[in-house]
Amino acid sequence: MHDAQQTVAVIGGGANDEHDVSLASAAAVARALRELGHDAVPLTIDRSGGWVDEHGTALTPTEAVTVLTSSDVAFPVLHGVGGEDGAIAGLLGLLGVPFVGSPVRAGALGMDKWVTKTIAEAVGIRTAPGQLVHRDDTAGRGGARDDLPAIAVPLPVVVKPTTGGSSNGVSVVQDVADLGLALDRAFSAGEHALVEAFVTGREVDIALFRDRDGVVRAGSTLEIGVGPGDVFGREQKYDGSADFTVPARISAEEHARLEQAARTLYDVLGCAGVARFDFFVTPAGVVLNEVNTAPGFTEQSQVPRMFAAAGLSYVDLVAALLATTGRARAMITW
Repeated sequence: MHDAQQTVAVIGGGANDEHDVSLASAAAVARALRELGHDAVPLTIDRSGGWVDEHGTALTPTEAVTVLTSSDVAFPVLHGVGGEDGAIAGLLGLLGVPFVGSPVRAGALGMDKWVTKTIAEAVGIRTAPGQLVHRDDTAGRGGARDDLPAIAVPLPVVVKPTTGGSSNGVSVVQDVADLGLALDRAFSAGEHALVEAFVTGREVDIALFRDRDGVVRAGSTLEIGVGPGDVFGREQKYDGSADFTVPARISAEEHARLEQAARTLYDVLGCAGVARFDFFVTPAGVVLNEVNTAPGFTEQSQVPRMFAAAGLSYVDLVAALLATTGRARAMITW
């Protein structure tokens, strides 16, 4: 049995390079909400940061706020900077609109890969050896050796932006001559880049959410088929060629360690709604790759696949997430 009809503002888009992915996620959520009998009201943040309604009409900020505050609840499905990083949670919180998903703190911490690494290590969860590089540390200049900062991480390395997702700006570097170009690519997404040791192991994800009764529920593990020396790139993620195995081909002991690490991070970061935790399972143990507090959310995305394998369909997952907002409102009474 599902909750009574609600008006739900579904927020997608975003002024970042994950705009189209977010639109697909938002469209899928809106379809599920309508199947559940709710009134889904799509709102889009366009590529310039403006608001657009479901008919493609530009809205003033005041008009957008009116739509949000006229809704019973908001279901943001924004990926990347300006949304997933806590920005939309902050706006909705200030407006007093109940919403699905993580609060500001969890979104901001989870979006910054360097901060996530620091927190994970502090609570005993291994990450790959890494180094933070600021744009000012190097002029780039096509990777010339004399322009580069001293990198203490032995090759091969993975170079990536500290923010964003969808593997945008990520490079695997086997030769120091390619390091400068890889850093420039990462800097295209922000001021900082993360240089990490390349980890060899099974790439395994798990997703969690806290339901309306306060129970943290886990989906099945999902293993990503990635070739030796490669990473799970943007093209594989969205062109239908991704090789997923659900559940992952790992031992019961490895599964237990991976899930416990994810549960620890979910609580330490202060997550709500769905969060996806990406790990490498290696002969030496479990290594955290990154955390996504607003992961891709179409019917074919990783998170819905994981929960479907655990017996929760896409529509029922959307319903379960929507139901958590009622609990959140009941808890915030003071």
